[in-house]
Amino acid sequence: MKLVCSQNDLSTNLSIVGRVVPSRPTHPVLANVKLEANQETQRVSLTAFDLSLGIQTSFPAQVEEAGILTLPAKLLNDIVSRLPDGTITLEDEGAGETNSEGIIATLTSTSGSYKVRGMGAEEFPELPVIENGETAYLPAAALIEGLRGSLFATSPDETKQVLTGVHLTFQQEAIEFAATDGHRLSVVQTSNQSEVDEDTAVSSAEANKREITIPARALRELERMLGMRQSAEADSSGKDSAIALHLDQGQVVFELADQRITSRTLEGQFPAYRQLIPQKFERQITIERRQLLNSLERIAVLADQKNNIVKFTIDSSNQKISLSVEAQDVGSGRESLPAQIAGNSLEIAFNVTYLRDGLKALQSSEIQIHMNTGNSPVILTPLGGLKMTYLVMPVQLRV
Repeated sequence: MKLVCSQNDLSTNLSIVGRVVPSRPTHPVLANVKLEANQETQRVSLTAFDLSLGIQTSFPAQVEEAGILTLPAKLLNDIVSRLPDGTITLEDEGAGETNSEGIIATLTSTSGSYKVRGMGAEEFPELPVIENGETAYLPAAALIEGLRGSLFATSPDETKQVLTGVHLTFQQEAIEFAATDGHRLSVVQTSNQSEVDEDTAVSSAEANKREITIPARALRELERMLGMRQSAEADSSGKDSAIALHLDQGQVVFELADQRITSRTLEGQFPAYRQLIPQKFERQITIERRQLLNSLERIAVLADQKNNIVKFTIDSSNQKISLSVEAQDVGSGRESLPAQIAGNSLEIAFNVTYLRDGLKALQSSEIQIHMNTGNSPVILTPLGGLKMTYLVMPVQLRV
């Protein structure tokens, strides 16, 4: 193998795939990134895989000799990221040889050269390929919108399995994203309309009835890729692109133009979350989101010192909400802000982190807060824009 590429291209793509490389691999080769140079297409592809989540990305290069090998991902990234701007030449000295030293790759830049010991690619597992599954084409902007409004509500507890992912429901004209950790629930509906040809539309329709739960880790990588791609497209054509989603039993693959993410889906029954959302409310509050979030951020300084709980005093008579924290042996704080309140006054308490996360995700300038009692689920929705429902359970107030 011998190729010449830009330092920026190689470093950027190594950073993308490097996030998948396991810190404690079950097999030594999984700590490596697979490099494949194609002389016909004049492109280089990089692949990382931990047997559950895999990422493949490619970029143009001057490929003088085709080849394939694997190199230690972290070491390679650490070296390349520190090399100066300009071109890098990468060539191997032992491809195809079966000696004790393995493969040695040489990286040469304007600052000097480095030798890195690698392994053959024959032991590196292939990324799963879905050949006979269902395919949907989803607007990138809709995916980003749905992921930003749901990923934060997934559970970090791996023992909860299905709650560590986002549940996607494909409907005729919308995609519904749902995530819950048992204390809060976020549901986002985004448009499923993209500019596709007739064949693509048929493929999309086949997946419209599907429901799958995808690990949050895989979706965070997808969100990161889409964000980078969206910025690049905004700088060029300004058009939204469609992302191919391939589904099969226990497996999902997202395909972008130069990138591919493959992941196992989560097994188990996702909670019947729609049944958790109340249909009627005794109280409704309309309030400026940023003002409430700023007050919450300030008072959270004290809440974080004690039990993370902030009390809301809803004053219907004076049309205002007061936030208060009593942190014993530390101090106390109180802030008040105006609101449009329909219904009787009420005292209710929340985990400040859960409430803060929801307010950050809602994005609209004004929001509505719907509630019944101090112990029943509370719903936050944006006024205009994103179709999002955020449910948070209040905390029991001690008398």
